[in-house]
Amino acid sequence: MFVRKQAGAALLAATAMVCGAVPRAAADSNEQRAFDSLAKPTVAADGSGTYRTVQAAVDAVPAGNAGRVTITIAAGSYREIVRIPANKPYITLQGLGSSAAQTVIVNNHYAGQYGTFNSATAFVDGHDFVATNLTISNDFDENPNVTGHQAVALNLNADRAVLRNVRLLGDQDTFLVNNAARAYVAGSYVEGTVDFIFGGGTIVFDNCDIFEKRGTGGPVTAASTDAAKSYGFLFYKSRISGASAAGTTTLGRPWRPNAQVLYRESTLSSVIKTGQPWTDMSGNSWKNARFFEYRNNGSGAGSNANRPQYSDAQAANYTPQRYLAGSDGWNPIS
Repeated sequence: MFVRKQAGAALLAATAMVCGAVPRAAADSNEQRAFDSLAKPTVAADGSGTYRTVQAAVDAVPAGNAGRVTITIAAGSYREIVRIPANKPYITLQGLGSSAAQTVIVNNHYAGQYGTFNSATAFVDGHDFVATNLTISNDFDENPNVTGHQAVALNLNADRAVLRNVRLLGDQDTFLVNNAARAYVAGSYVEGTVDFIFGGGTIVFDNCDIFEKRGTGGPVTAASTDAAKSYGFLFYKSRISGASAAGTTTLGRPWRPNAQVLYRESTLSSVIKTGQPWTDMSGNSWKNARFFEYRNNGSGAGSNANRPQYSDAQAANYTPQRYLAGSDGWNPIS
């Protein structure tokens, strides 16, 4: 369903026509508007919603919308590519299933055919994007006879994005966090094989599960944080685990020389390579990157010369709030 907060009756009426719904009486024009289609989802693959695809619902949102638009998605599998452009901010995608696993947006594009950045199942550019209770997946099969196995599930370029109870599924390069992105991910799950959280944006994973699915392990992150940017990736009170043998998975490697990644107060399982959990990449030394840990626990945690740790005083400047505040004081943490 679409629920919108708008001040002008004319804009509301126009939006109602786009969405195929009828607004309430003019006497209620200053109240929050709900349309007659309230009882049915915005999107349902079986035709019981207003639209059959997520993209059709996104296309119906007026360009330049100034208020929150919630697109509800019935449980089911939606094999499509979803693009939320920069001129359509404030969009929420909300799965209606009993769990995030029941509403799945999926495709199988891959780098060998589309290039890594263009292989995503979902492209999100509009600021203040929200996703909740759904899955975004790239189910490309890493056939050894095919080159270019990178296959992105979510390509995020949005500022002030929030993901809650979301699953991001893929293999190599599952989640691209672009330079312009600033995002808060809470109570969610991300899986992959190699560099499956990567990019130059700023993001906080709060109470999330990060899963290395390859039996031989691999690097979890490949950050490319710009040298002028203080904050890159923060894993806060999250759980890092995997399907690999003990001591085979690394916390990350620097895609660019000044990559910034912090694992803070998180549980690291035995899959983590305890002796040296960081590795080099493309001539960039992990020792020159800004890779740190702080008060982690679990069998994969530890402290040695290859595991730089923040002191309490340093850690005070690397909280989730500090990562996300930016110049506008944004704080989505509840």
